[in-house]
Amino acid sequence: MWMYLGLLAALFLGLHNLCKKHAVQGNEIFPVLLGTVSAGFLLILPFFIGSIFYPEATKEIGFYVEDIPWSTHGFIFIKSMIMAASWVLAYEALKHLPITIVTPIRSAGPFFTFIGALVIYQERPNFYQWIGFFLIIFSVFLYSRIGKKEGINFKNNKWIYAIIGATFLGATSGLYDKYLVQSLNLNPQTLQFWFCWYTILILLVILSITWFPFKAKRQAFIWRWSIPAVGILLQTADYFYFKALQDPDALIMLLSAIKRSQILIAVLVGGLIFKEKNKRKKLIPLVGIMIGVALIMFFK
Repeated sequence: MWMYLGLLAALFLGLHNLCKKHAVQGNEIFPVLLGTVSAGFLLILPFFIGSIFYPEATKEIGFYVEDIPWSTHGFIFIKSMIMAASWVLAYEALKHLPITIVTPIRSAGPFFTFIGALVIYQERPNFYQWIGFFLIIFSVFLYSRIGKKEGINFKNNKWIYAIIGATFLGATSGLYDKYLVQSLNLNPQTLQFWFCWYTILILLVILSITWFPFKAKRQAFIWRWSIPAVGILLQTADYFYFKALQDPDALIMLLSAIKRSQILIAVLVGGLIFKEKNKRKKLIPLVGIMIGVALIMFFK
C-alpha cells in the first residue's frame, strides 16, 4: 500500500510542478513562494481548529492535529529551514530554466536519498534496484546533454547549480522525514501544519529584507490562480507521502524513487503547455528514468 500512496503523491507533485512553472514565470519568486505555502497552511488550518474545539470529530475522520512537546517543534523547525532553502533555490532555477530540464535534474534526488538510506537507515537494495538507481542517474546525465542544445551550459549556468543544491536539500529533508514520522511518531497533518507555520515565519523574515522594503519589486509581483494551486497540490501530495512513510515497512530510498514518476506529467504535459524544445529527444532519457523507477518499485 505504501508504494501506491507514493504513486498518488507523485501524481499530485507532477500537477504541482506544472502550476509552479506557471506561477513563477516572469514573477517575483519570494512572494510566490510565500503565497503557495500560505495556501497550503490555510488548507490544513481547519483541521487544527477542529482539533481544539472538536477533537473527537477530527479524530474520527483521521485528521486530528496532535499536541507535541517543544523539542518536537524544534525538529520540525529544522525541516522548515531545510525546505525553505531548497524551495528558494528551486523556484529561482525554475524561473530561468525550462521545466523539462529542471524536473529531470530534480529526479536525481533518489541518488542522495539512496546513499543516505544506505548509511543512516541501513536499507539494503537488491541487484535490480541497484540497476534502477544507476539508470535514473544516467538518464539525468542524458538530459544535461540535451540541455546544451537549448543554450543551457550545465557547467557555467548558475541556475543549474541552484537546482542541484535544491535537489540535495530536498533529499536531505526526505531522509529527515522518515525520522520525524517513524521515530517521533508524527502523523501527517500534525507535521504538515507546523511545518507550514514555521516555513511561513522563515519566509516572512526573508521577504522583510529582500522584498517588502522595495516598491519596484512589490509592483513587479503578479497574482496568479496557480499560486494557491501550488500550495494545495503540494500539501495533498505530502499527505499521501507521509501516510506512506507511516508504514514501518516503507523504504525511503524506494519511496523517493517512486515519487520521480511525476516526471511523466512535467515532461509530457509541461512540454506541450509551455512549448519547450526537444520534447521528442527528452523522451529517451524519460523512458530510462521510468524503467529505473519500475526496477526499484517492482523487483523487491
